[in-house]
Amino acid sequence: MELKINNQTKQFATDGLTVQALLDLEIPIKQNGIAVAINNNVIPKSKWNSHPIQETDDILIISATQGG
Repeated sequence: MELKINNQTKQFATDGLTVQALLDLEIPIKQNGIAVAINNNVIPKSKWNSHPIQETDDILIISATQGG
């Protein structure tokens, strides 16, 4: 499966990914402070385990940072 994540094309050997499965592959350690948008729609964290990802989806993963 080929996905566009944060404006970069990446290949994944598996189909049928959910948002949570993708995050487990991309950010396996620290997933607090993360927001995910697919095709310009924010996906609530409560739906990450069930929201499917399609090959044509444009995915944006944002990590919160501290600063002033």
